[in-house]
Amino acid sequence: MLRIINLNLNGIRSAWRKGVLPWLSAQNADVVCLQELKAQFADLSDEMKAPAGLHAYYHYAEKKGYSGVGLWCRRKPDAVTEGFGHAEFDAEGRYLRADFGPLSVISLYLPSGSSSPERQAAKFSFMDVFHPHLLDLAKSGRDVVVCGDWNIAHQEIDLKNWKSNQKNSGFLPEERAWVSQVLNEGNWCDVYRQLHATSTDECYTWWSNRGQAWAKNVGWRLDYQLASPAFARTAHAAAVYKAQRFSDHAPLQIDYDYVL
Repeated sequence: MLRIINLNLNGIRSAWRKGVLPWLSAQNADVVCLQELKAQFADLSDEMKAPAGLHAYYHYAEKKGYSGVGLWCRRKPDAVTEGFGHAEFDAEGRYLRADFGPLSVISLYLPSGSSSPERQAAKFSFMDVFHPHLLDLAKSGRDVVVCGDWNIAHQEIDLKNWKSNQKNSGFLPEERAWVSQVLNEGNWCDVYRQLHATSTDECYTWWSNRGQAWAKNVGWRLDYQLASPAFARTAHAAAVYKAQRFSDHAPLQIDYDYVL
């Protein structure tokens, strides 16, 4: 069995103080994909740089306290790649890939557009340049899974208040159509949705810090594992962990009948 977990930390130091390492250590994951480190190398403790029993890799944003992704791997990867070849977004620390034989596991942090029109424009720009990269991955002949915070709720069942959010970043028609295009053209599979075709509130992975979103479970499904078809077919269990809170996102765990 292969277990992959992805989690947006909303700051690795903050999540660390909330006990994310003991929880992750107890899950026996083979690969953990982390997003939104909000830190640089110098900010990390020795334990963050080298968690016991794991090989840790990070792609930091050049801007301090911003973005950044990571991979924790039980087995040492054959190769690790920072960025996907686009200077503007690679400088923001949004993509980290580990190769294990025929399998590539990617930690992705797609931009959020909620803070300003300028950031929404940057999000659309990222989507434009990332789409052909996803197509290239799909055609590579490798088993591939892209895990992370996609910052888009794809369908109405993927967020609580879909009617009132149709003009808001994360549920814009253009964003949703882009996800559909990615899935259809690249033949990618949304693995959680494959296993839980009609799940609604149990699938949410993010809750706003405003109001009582968490208490009322007014959530969004923003964190996905999109996989190539053959690899996706090996998935047999998927769950969102909500018993503890390490950030404003919840961990997504998926188990695959696959041997590294």
